[in-house]
Amino acid sequence: MLIVVIASIIALGVAAALTFGPFARSDGWRATVTPLASIIGSGFLICGPLLAKEFGSLALGAMAVLLALSYAVGWVIRFNIIHVENIAGKLTLNEPFAWAMRIAQGTLALAYAVSVAYYLKLLAEFILKPIAIAPATQPMIANIVVTVIIAGITALAYSGDIKKIEHAAHGTVSVKLGIIAGMLAALAIWWAMNPHGDGMPLPPAKLSFHSIPMLLGLLITVQGFETSRYMGETYDQATRVRTMRWSQWISSAIYLGFLALLTPFLGRAQHAEGVAGILDIMELVAPALGIFVLIGAVSSQLSAAIADSIGAGGIAVEVSRKRLQVRGAFVVVAILAIAIVWLTNPFEVVALSSRAFALFYAMQAGLAIWVSRRTQQGGVGRQVGFAIIGIICVIAAAAGAPAEG
Repeated sequence: MLIVVIASIIALGVAAALTFGPFARSDGWRATVTPLASIIGSGFLICGPLLAKEFGSLALGAMAVLLALSYAVGWVIRFNIIHVENIAGKLTLNEPFAWAMRIAQGTLALAYAVSVAYYLKLLAEFILKPIAIAPATQPMIANIVVTVIIAGITALAYSGDIKKIEHAAHGTVSVKLGIIAGMLAALAIWWAMNPHGDGMPLPPAKLSFHSIPMLLGLLITVQGFETSRYMGETYDQATRVRTMRWSQWISSAIYLGFLALLTPFLGRAQHAEGVAGILDIMELVAPALGIFVLIGAVSSQLSAAIADSIGAGGIAVEVSRKRLQVRGAFVVVAILAIAIVWLTNPFEVVALSSRAFALFYAMQAGLAIWVSRRTQQGGVGRQVGFAIIGIICVIAAAAGAPAEG
C-alpha cells in the first residue's frame, strides 16, 4: 500500500508540474513535447520484455546501443534541419536533390499515416477491453472510435493552428510522464525494500545471429525525434535542434532508468509479451499498480498519434511547397489515416512502417552527405559518419525484424 500511495503522489505531482509549471508554457518545452510524445509511445512498456527475451541479462546494454543509434540518427536530422532546409528553398522542382527530398518525405508521410492508425488502433483496443462487446462487432466499433479520434484531432487543427494540437499533445504527455515517474518510483521503492532482488535470478546473457536484426527492428520504438524537422512553420531552426536533443535525452533517461529498475524482474519478463508483460510485473510490485500501466499505455498511444499527426502535417506543408497550409495538411493526413484504418489491419502493416522509418533515415543520411559536400560543411570525417549511419539504416530497412505490435 505504501508503494502505491507514494507512486500516486509522485505521478500527480509530476503531471501537475508539467501541466501548470511556469516552464510548461515556454516555447522550448512546447517544441520538446511533440518529438518526446512520439518517441515515448508504447516502446517504454514493451522494450523490457522483448530485450529480456532476446538478450537476457544484456538487455540494458542492448537498450543503450539502440538509444545510441537513435541519437546518431538524430545527429543527422539535426544537421539537415539547418543545412538541407537552407538549400531546399533555392532548388528548382526538377533538380535531382529536390526529387530525392520529395521521395524521402513521401516515405515518411506514409510511415506516419500508418503509425497514427496503429497507435489509435491500440488505444481503441485498450478503451474497449473492459466493455463486453461481441467479438464479431469489436473491430468495426474500434474503427469507429479511431475515426472519431482522428476527426477530433483534425477539427482542432482546422479551428486554429498547430498550437492547439500541441496543447492536446502537451496534456497527454504530462499525464504520461507523471505515470512513468510513478512507475519508476514504485520500482525504486521495491528495490529499497528488497536490496538483494528478492532472490529472483537474472536470465543468462544471450546473443545470437537473430539478435541484431531484432534490435534494429526495435528502432521504431525510439523513433519520433524526426518530427522536429517538420515543425518549421512554428519554430525556428535553433529551437528545433535544441529541443530535439532535449527530447532524446529525456526519453533515453526514461528508457534506461525503467529497464535498469526492471533488472530483478528480467527473468520473469523474458516470458512475458508486450504491455501485458509489464502489467504482470507491476502488479507483482503492488497489485494496484496495474492501473498505472493501463493509463500509461492509453496516454502513450494518444500522445504518439497526435505527435505523428503533427509530423505528417508538417511534411504535407513542405512537400506542397506551402500551397497546403496546416489546416489542409491535417485534412489530407486524416483522410489517409482513416483509409488505412478501414482498408487494412495496422497490426499487419506496422512492419512496413518500421522499415519505412529506417529507409527514411537512410535517405536523410544520403541527403546530409550531399549537402555536406556541396556546402563544404563538416568535412570528410562527418561525411563518413553520415555514411555509416546510412548503411546501418539500410540494413535495418532490409533485415530489421519488426518487434513492436
